[in-house]
Amino acid sequence: MSENGENVKIAYRVSALSIFVNVALSAIKLVAGIFAGSSALVSDAVHSLSDVFSTVVVIIGVKLSSKADDEDHQYGHERIECIAALILASVLMVTGIGIGFSGVKLFATKEFVNLERPHFIALLAAALSIVVKEAMYWYTRSAAKKLRSDALMADAWHHRSDALSSVGSVIGVGGAMLGFEFLDPLASIIICLFIIKAAFDIYKDAVSKLTDRSASIEVTAGIREIILKNDKVLGIDVLKTRLFGSKIYVDVEISLDGDMTLFAAHQTAQEVHDEIERNFQDVKHCMIHVNPYNAEK
Repeated sequence: MSENGENVKIAYRVSALSIFVNVALSAIKLVAGIFAGSSALVSDAVHSLSDVFSTVVVIIGVKLSSKADDEDHQYGHERIECIAALILASVLMVTGIGIGFSGVKLFATKEFVNLERPHFIALLAAALSIVVKEAMYWYTRSAAKKLRSDALMADAWHHRSDALSSVGSVIGVGGAMLGFEFLDPLASIIICLFIIKAAFDIYKDAVSKLTDRSASIEVTAGIREIILKNDKVLGIDVLKTRLFGSKIYVDVEISLDGDMTLFAAHQTAQEVHDEIERNFQDVKHCMIHVNPYNAEK
């Protein structure tokens, strides 16, 4: 199986588990919310069920971005995953703003004072949600790093946002049980800020990959070092990199002895090309141009 095929298989497995977890958690929180008389838990159940949409976006994004080059997309489809990440970041942003708005509204109207004290089962359901969603965050995050998938990483942060939301539920429910009802809206506002920050970071990363941002300083320095290890290379005239989704494109101009035969110059360029792609797996395309060495430069 090709690397792309294996990556899609892993992404599907993670996404399938994510859908199962969200549906199961929704059912548990809905039943517990109705039984315990907790409207917050019922709302959280609906929120978890809506997260299935995010996972579907991930599946579509990973599938389309893994398609092979074709006549209409000769450089590949990797940037589609950045678009999927932007969609998920938008959902995450709306989620954070919604949680924060609810907290501010409760504070402004002081409605939390009149809230009925919830049953202990609501606390248990919220605590279960924290454990499960935090575990899903780390599981999805691990797969995202392995596959270098922006969409999966955004989905991982969606799991983390749910865990943070449930932390707010635990604080709010626990506070209400102890008579500190104001903790519920306060926790919502704080959690809102964490979620919005995560969404902003995902936006920033996805947009940079859509606008040909160069690779990191460490990667560029590593490529430069690999090129200069070839003793026939007398200098580097140009070294440019750009991100294309999760992949890197490299354009290099190297200086060689002007008296070399065309065959020898081509052979050296091929050696440099192969070494770069061998040492940097994220490099999808590397273009090497040869210039005659100019000692006066």
